[in-house]
Amino acid sequence: MDRAELLQRIAAFRLASRNPAEDMLAGEFASVFKGEGLDFDGVRHYEPGDDVRSIDWNVSARFGRPYVKMYREERELTVFLVLDCSASMRSPGQGLSRFDQGVLSLALLAFSAERGGQRLGALFFDSGISRIFPPRRGRKHIMAVIGAALDYGSGDGAALRGAPLRGSALGTALSLSARMLKRPSLVVLISDFYCVDWEAELRKLAARHDCVTIRLTDPLDGDLPSGGLISFSDAETGGSFPAPASHGGFRGAWNTWHEDRARLWQSICERAGASLLELSTAADALPVLRRFFKARLRAPARLRGRA
Repeated sequence: MDRAELLQRIAAFRLASRNPAEDMLAGEFASVFKGEGLDFDGVRHYEPGDDVRSIDWNVSARFGRPYVKMYREERELTVFLVLDCSASMRSPGQGLSRFDQGVLSLALLAFSAERGGQRLGALFFDSGISRIFPPRRGRKHIMAVIGAALDYGSGDGAALRGAPLRGSALGTALSLSARMLKRPSLVVLISDFYCVDWEAELRKLAARHDCVTIRLTDPLDGDLPSGGLISFSDAETGGSFPAPASHGGFRGAWNTWHEDRARLWQSICERAGASLLELSTAADALPVLRRFFKARLRAPARLRGRA
């Protein structure tokens, strides 16, 4: 899908999602970060019934009596979007590419954050870190993030930094996100997760932030067309090979590989405490994302990572 078509869809999404009551992130921050997004506001004398975990032991020792820390709620929380721009995201399939669906999802979440008055940040990566947008507010900033994603889709992203598109530096992207975000944030990872060595970095990021992983899939992942000998190409390496798509053994191996990848992604995210969503390129992203975030609001906090 070209830039003009993506822009038309993004414009339609904005019109379709103007009702605040239907906003996908409505209430998300109040429930996810209740008691966590706080600013230190001083100390006072300890009173019976106070949570002992709030005692400021340094101040208490200095004055010889117990003092507790006071906080005020910090409502300026951040949505941080991490978008995979690697070559595998652009592999052609049925309808949209994974990257196109990722850009549409990014745009929907960005507009939702804007309506909620939240700061929005973003990080794009392929074989390395391509673009970083520190968290800010405002329509101009939102459109800059979306515009940069669209530019990347037109092939300008890697060229701008003089680096090859091949490879996926997800672990590096997660590590950098953790260093950038100083306060608890909602971090949304949008990727096909065709990469390795990112498990430890996700655990570290999810230990402090609320992480949502959106795994982009294609109908062809589980249902190859029967067409005799088909030429396959590896977007990450540039290699190509013929494969007998009608052969039962090959089709079974193809399906098994994709099922194994899905189970691995699920296992890694559940162990890290991150929420999971599979989003097909054949799906309408708007209702899928709305249902997902509304379901998270109903889930107990301890189950957030099992959405």
